[in-house]
Amino acid sequence: MIARQRASYTGTDSPLCWPEKRKLSPAYVHCLMPFFHQLQPWAYPLLFAAGFSAGLVDSIAGGGGIISLPVLLNLGLPPQLALGTNKFQSSFGSVAASWQYARRGLVALRECRVGILFTLIGALLGALTVQHVAPTVLGKVIPLLLAVIVGYLIVQPQIGLHDGLPRIGATVFSVCFGLGLGFYDGVFGPGVGSFWAIAFVLLRGHNLTRATAHTKVMNATSNLASLAIFAGAGLVDLGAGLVMAVGQVLGARLGAGLVVRRGSRFVRPAFLVMAALTILRLLWINLPGRP
Repeated sequence: MIARQRASYTGTDSPLCWPEKRKLSPAYVHCLMPFFHQLQPWAYPLLFAAGFSAGLVDSIAGGGGIISLPVLLNLGLPPQLALGTNKFQSSFGSVAASWQYARRGLVALRECRVGILFTLIGALLGALTVQHVAPTVLGKVIPLLLAVIVGYLIVQPQIGLHDGLPRIGATVFSVCFGLGLGFYDGVFGPGVGSFWAIAFVLLRGHNLTRATAHTKVMNATSNLASLAIFAGAGLVDLGAGLVMAVGQVLGARLGAGLVVRRGSRFVRPAFLVMAALTILRLLWINLPGRP
């Protein structure tokens, strides 16, 4: 019999900021949470559909975790295991989308090496730091920052529709934002795709299509860094995760194809909608008095 933990999700996607127990040894985790959680057969088509939908949305505008994580939690997976499984399946989607964008010529992976390196370093540092610093304050600050981004794009409807002039060099951008947003993704996570996309648009002069492609590469990097920590602790349900991963890959391929074919005018409204939903999600999670 698997011991169920009565704990609620705190809103962070970080692998090391969990309710109740902050540090879990691999032996303890393997004892309570095996790699294959017992789910009803009908749950697996639902998991596939959730993975597909999350991969589709995430490859276009980010925010796929709004779909996938609640499904895992509502199926009864403990918060720690749900977070690890969600990171596992989303890693497949972000890598698949990155590969599709690279094949279509929207992003040159060789030119992203500095960004990938520093995003990886930032994500690992963030995951380690959150053991000692509670990120709850971020749940109150991030919705305000996302609201500023949404408002700015609404009042500046031409931003991101076409390429512009870069305001800072590629290396400086990669080091600063790789460390900063990689660290944020390791500590907290929600909205990081929106921050990456607007940074690429405003500072590197990318249109939203190219910004989305580059964002997926950085998302994939920080996802894999977090996944390494989850997997090292045994906090991945391979049964649920692999089913969702198949859906993620298919959804990500479809979403990336839509972005390539339809361009920035298609990405822009999707980006605004997902940023707004992320704001609502964070406000709901941090609502005073919510059980």
